[in-house]
Amino acid sequence: MTLSFNARHRLGSFTLDAGFTADKGVTALFGRSGSGKTSVMRIIAGLVKPDEGRIELDGAVLADRQKRIFTPAHKRRFGYVFQEARLFPHLSVEQNLHYGRWFSGASADAAASTRVIEMLGIGALLQRRPEKLSGGEKQRVAIGRALLSSPRLLLMDEPLAALDEARKAEIIPYLERLRDETTIPILYVSHSVSEVSRLADQVVVMKDGRIDAAGPASDILSQPAFSTYLERREAGSILSGTVEAFDAAHRLATVRLGQTALQVPAQNAEPGRAVRVHIPARDVMLATVRPEGLSALNILEGHVTGMALADGMALVQVACSGTLIQSRVTGLSIERLSLKAGSPVFAIVKSAALDPY
Repeated sequence: MTLSFNARHRLGSFTLDAGFTADKGVTALFGRSGSGKTSVMRIIAGLVKPDEGRIELDGAVLADRQKRIFTPAHKRRFGYVFQEARLFPHLSVEQNLHYGRWFSGASADAAASTRVIEMLGIGALLQRRPEKLSGGEKQRVAIGRALLSSPRLLLMDEPLAALDEARKAEIIPYLERLRDETTIPILYVSHSVSEVSRLADQVVVMKDGRIDAAGPASDILSQPAFSTYLERREAGSILSGTVEAFDAAHRLATVRLGQTALQVPAQNAEPGRAVRVHIPARDVMLATVRPEGLSALNILEGHVTGMALADGMALVQVACSGTLIQSRVTGLSIERLSLKAGSPVFAIVKSAALDPY
């Protein structure tokens, strides 16, 4: 199933002018706050009529301004999951779930309900009211309600943004199951690189209301230029590799990235499995001589290929056997180490900073 989006819309001083296609799997709309991601979602959902453009799903026209075609939101059969769960407080979890089917007019399907409840791990919650649920539990119920409405497309607008890190870690595995066990295309809005790198098959990068980059997640996320779209705390490298070995005793995976191997903390890892590794630039130190007596497991030899200075800080790109790793250090550190393009260095990466996806 393919979604084709092309629209232009003015909102005050902000202009959205974007076009992209999304196929099966998870397509992530990524970008900083205010880049236009939610505006795109609202137009696709039918909550906003674009000034210009055309939207199709598998050849069926949902909106065409020139031909005056516009399918109302309630007739598009799309599931929508917001930042907040928006459950009905006076209904139990089970009744909230059934509301999704009732709203769509779909007939009761006990097998479908059982499958969704099991997939999202909410069987023990069915008789509870929303006020008795944690934030992560509420979001799982909201996703279940959307799925039971028999949607042709699932729209998820920053569904984890309102959760703390513990609740995010709780719900991410369920989103992975949703991606892997359903055939429903998912459009996922986020400005969190950790969510996108873990969940997305395709990535559409937005900036100032326009599409800046689009393509397979493995291609887009691994480009050095991708760091320019990240918030400072998330800036770094996202690298694609393969699990080479797993040390169960120490919970460490050896991840092969071309000619480079990294030791990555992991609860479990299957050798041969393709993974992505996020290395925050703030957690990469640089040295001009090989350091000794460190707790860091990853000390990679390389050379500086480029750097950008801003506000007293420097983002340094280091090539380690062909693998580009970014480090954020102070401008003073650059001066003290006399770093420039071509300088030989050692990149010291904290293992705890690596997240295998």
